[in-house]
Amino acid sequence: MSHSEPTSDSAPFLSDDSEVEGPEEQGGAAAEGRQPQEESPSGVSSVRALLTVLILCYINLLNYMDRFTVAGVLPDIEHYFQIDDGTSGLLQTVFICSYMFLAPLFGYLGDRYNRKIIMSFGISFWSLVTLASSYTPKEHFWALLLTRGLVGVGEASYSTIAPTIIADLYVKGKRTTMLSIFYFAIPVGSGLGYIVGSQVSNAAKNWHWALRVTPALGLVAVLLLLFVVKEPKRGAIEAQQDHHLDRTSWLTDLLALSKNYSFVLSTFGFTAVAFVTGSLALWAPTFLLRAAIFSGERAPCVDEQCSTSESLIFGIITCVTGVLGVASGVQVSRQLRKKTSRADPLVCAAGLLLSAPFLYLAIVFAEASTIATYVFIFFGETFLSMNWAIVADILLYVVVPTRRSTAEALQIVISHLLGDAGSPYLIGVVSDSLKKTDSFLWQFRSLQLSLLLCSFVAVVGGAFFLATALFIEQDRHRAENYDPTEDQPIVVPKSGRSTRVPVSSVLI
Repeated sequence: MSHSEPTSDSAPFLSDDSEVEGPEEQGGAAAEGRQPQEESPSGVSSVRALLTVLILCYINLLNYMDRFTVAGVLPDIEHYFQIDDGTSGLLQTVFICSYMFLAPLFGYLGDRYNRKIIMSFGISFWSLVTLASSYTPKEHFWALLLTRGLVGVGEASYSTIAPTIIADLYVKGKRTTMLSIFYFAIPVGSGLGYIVGSQVSNAAKNWHWALRVTPALGLVAVLLLLFVVKEPKRGAIEAQQDHHLDRTSWLTDLLALSKNYSFVLSTFGFTAVAFVTGSLALWAPTFLLRAAIFSGERAPCVDEQCSTSESLIFGIITCVTGVLGVASGVQVSRQLRKKTSRADPLVCAAGLLLSAPFLYLAIVFAEASTIATYVFIFFGETFLSMNWAIVADILLYVVVPTRRSTAEALQIVISHLLGDAGSPYLIGVVSDSLKKTDSFLWQFRSLQLSLLLCSFVAVVGGAFFLATALFIEQDRHRAENYDPTEDQPIVVPKSGRSTRVPVSSVLI
């Protein structure tokens, strides 16, 4: 890929007319029929832009519904396949691993080709594989692991690209608002995954049916993407000049991102969020069920159908706390920005640091009081959810438009590799290692002790966001005043030939 490759796409199938950005093309479009009041510089009308955000939010909700439907019926799956905690944790780990390893590929494609087509392909593939996973027979647990891993292919194609489309439709305060709408879908979708999974499983008396809900809704998502969403021009709404949007090589992009301290530190902070949410997402309903059995509030599960009210209650809490957390995080950040430009990382740090003691108390009080446990989980998840939209906003304003999909992909790889790719499996393995006997006491106690790790990881994540606050101002200024000559070579005569060398190596 050339250092000076223009932003317009050359592949006929993957290209989109809305991405052509040269002045001649723009002038020609204006000559045919000007609509300055209806269309923004992005090439998308305000009405269609809003519809696009709502459609992307709907798809994001489906993604997280599917991701946590398995957690909602995990006791059923453990009983059906006769597996231990460590093996159960692999269900989430294999999904996250394929998701994060494929994210850079889709990030690369998303910065260069038609994003709508890429997402449509990914969602179609994800829906088909999810449907296939619902037919896994009892003697082939490996098939369930394989299909859950393949689901990550589809989700990687979406999660790396969707936020960059929103960034090309809105700026500043409106962008933050639209991102908050988009990221409402993460906790709400996660909560619906628990609710739909447990309730459909109970109604059908078969956990396999829980995995057959989202594929049908995924087909609707693909149709909406293809026929309603319009590809916006990259970076046009931010009033960047055309030559500022020339693409650089992928290695150049990675090098520039590695020197962006706000991006790197906030990514490590978000890794802590991923670790905690990944652990709780898979294990919280099972932990609450074991706590209820240990305290005598619920009879042990002896039948094949083990789904209980714990998944339903935890799902409702996740939905409510997600909405409250995202909304409060955005609102607190917006008010604090009036006093300091470091508001965003400070709010993220506060959210993690405040969530840590509540999560600790929720885990410790589980055997003594069910009500207290749910109250502490409520506050812990609310503070934890304050990060979602703000972290995405930080990435978008400290990274130049032509590197955003790559930055999203890199953040996904790091946060999942060190976060929720291994945390569900790690919690399960630690639980198995601490279990002295197979009694109800040690099934509960071992999982309780292993989950305490989440509180300490949350504190470490808060420290990374505090460090981000030290660099956020200069990195944002650098991105808003991006000079392409910092990354592009110039031609210098040498022995009668033209030689390309970096600008930094030329003394003036």
